[in-house]
Amino acid sequence: MTNTVETTTWESVVRVVYPTQDVDQVWPLYALDWTQPMLSDATLEFGIDMRQLNLDGMNQSQFQRLIRRGLTGSKSTGATKATFRFVNRDELLVRAGMKTSTCTFFNAFPAGHWRRWTRVDVMRFVARAKGQGSISLNRSDGRGLLFPAGRISVDSVDGWQDIAIEIPMTDLMDGGFFWFDAEAESGIDLHIADAAWQAPVAKRTTDGNTKLSIAITTFNRAPYCLNQLKTISKATALRERLDTIYCTDQGTDHVSDQTDYLAVADELSSQLTYIRQRNLGGSGGFSRGMYETVKHGTSAYCLLLDDDAISEPEAILRAVQFADYAIKPVLVGGGMLHLDNRTMLYTQGERFDWQRMWMKPSLELGYNHDFAAEPLRDTPERHQRIDGDFNGWWMCLIPVAAIKAVGLSLPVFIKFDDIEYGVRAKRAGFPTVCLPGVAVWHQAWHSKDPARTWEEYFFVRNRWIAALLLQPERPFNRMMLEFMYADAVLGMRFIYSGMALHHQALKDILRGPQYIVDSFPTKLAEVRELRGKYADTQTKPSFEDFPEPDREYVSARRHPTGTKYRLKKALKYVTGSMLSNENDGNAERPDMAIPAQDSYWWTWVSAGHPRSVLVTSPDGNSVAWLKRDDKLFHRNMWEGYRLVKRILRNWKRLAAQYKAADLTSMNTWAKIFGDSPAKGE
Repeated sequence: MTNTVETTTWESVVRVVYPTQDVDQVWPLYALDWTQPMLSDATLEFGIDMRQLNLDGMNQSQFQRLIRRGLTGSKSTGATKATFRFVNRDELLVRAGMKTSTCTFFNAFPAGHWRRWTRVDVMRFVARAKGQGSISLNRSDGRGLLFPAGRISVDSVDGWQDIAIEIPMTDLMDGGFFWFDAEAESGIDLHIADAAWQAPVAKRTTDGNTKLSIAITTFNRAPYCLNQLKTISKATALRERLDTIYCTDQGTDHVSDQTDYLAVADELSSQLTYIRQRNLGGSGGFSRGMYETVKHGTSAYCLLLDDDAISEPEAILRAVQFADYAIKPVLVGGGMLHLDNRTMLYTQGERFDWQRMWMKPSLELGYNHDFAAEPLRDTPERHQRIDGDFNGWWMCLIPVAAIKAVGLSLPVFIKFDDIEYGVRAKRAGFPTVCLPGVAVWHQAWHSKDPARTWEEYFFVRNRWIAALLLQPERPFNRMMLEFMYADAVLGMRFIYSGMALHHQALKDILRGPQYIVDSFPTKLAEVRELRGKYADTQTKPSFEDFPEPDREYVSARRHPTGTKYRLKKALKYVTGSMLSNENDGNAERPDMAIPAQDSYWWTWVSAGHPRSVLVTSPDGNSVAWLKRDDKLFHRNMWEGYRLVKRILRNWKRLAAQYKAADLTSMNTWAKIFGDSPAKGE
């Protein structure tokens, strides 16, 4: 640490900001009451985690001590928010005699990621302070060990004191963060304003101030989309870097018909390009934004942003500024925070499991981490650099150079388009960096069940198309097993419509890539029509619309069992169904009612093999009566097996066809977009 000498031109790349809306729901992501850090033994000696926990060898006192330590060992949640107050977007007040920390998701500087992906070798912290107290600069490494990095005394009661301090980018190869803690003297508050982390401009790899365009696609979510436009229109610093927003409206409830639209459009002026086109799904809407960005040639980046996400505008700016310094063009992905639990991070980075052709969390860190319960400061595993193979398109910055090199999205409507694109870009030399401190709030997946919607078709079809394109040399026997497993699971749950969508997905793949393109605009209607033919899709708004169930359902979670036991019971259940010809289509009353949260295959196995059940929808708005039909189950299982074998047998031929079809090119998408040119409005 050295005091700054003004010989370098610096640029603020991460401003420390504070929430001004929904503060009670999100503040642990921005600042925390300071507490003494308590590191676990494993942080200091990694070998401890290599040993299995022997609960059988514990006596009662040892077990109680373990639980007590887990309950009382950390007091870091800052649940009172008593030490500080957010004055405004750029100013923090630390109450007299108190201490506050910014080692949080949004305000800790991701030094490890900057060390890995840029040429920056020193960062500068700047701020203004007023009052009496001190500001402590801190750092961590990839192990989560914490170190002091400097301390500045503040003694300026009558005016603002300027602060600047440099921190070298060392010991960060495996991860780590920089942040500041602030402590106010007793009797007087301490104010910190305009805090920022600055990088030397000479380390930029782009010339001048680059511009970005933002691609937002919407379908009948006009109020949400308008709120997104309002948020961006008020973000002054972001708009200095904004070329235009390509708002692609694919619905019938148009954004432009909203009451406040004209005022927002007038505020954004040329920074809004409003487009109407037929419904081409997420891949069609986002590809339209990418297409227009490349065609107009005035932006260095295109940011894909969901219409119904709640944005932290500073996160968008951070993504652009990080990309400006990256050693090579990279996709910059943002994390997804839960919309209904604002401090919970669904994921920061994901990897692609090549054996399963499916996603998994990076470093096996798991999904759904709550920073209110386990703050960044006290979760050392979150201090390691988290890399990814792709990023969800709730928020993802893509360099125009990458779009020109690898093309646009697959024309597949929804599902798997973001995964395939990230992996394709990485193979072409454009990796994805899932950058901490960059995120949006978005509706999480726990309130959805694709198996009970038309989305299941696109999940299956697009996953197999991605497999053909990404692994053309050899088929995936594991995928065959998983397909058969997925079919069996649906059959066990009496969701025969889902099995039909599975099979239609494979049939359409066999029809070839040209069919995929030609049917793109109409496929959703066809899928809905097919699904609607099955009784399990017929819902009613109330339990009173159905007969009373015979017995009460008791959740299987109350009686946990081992994996081997569950698989053995499931195999017995499936075998029994294959040998049986039971049909309960004319049942007079259901056996039981199962809540949506328990609507998974083990419930059917553990609940005594019910013949028909009432199941609520994941959104809690309707009820369906699902009934057993073993003959239909038999036919579906054999049909699925036949289709999978056919694809595997023709794998290389199909892969070559899809590769040659040039599905992601500008020319292919120009034909799909047809006569719907962009227009400012």
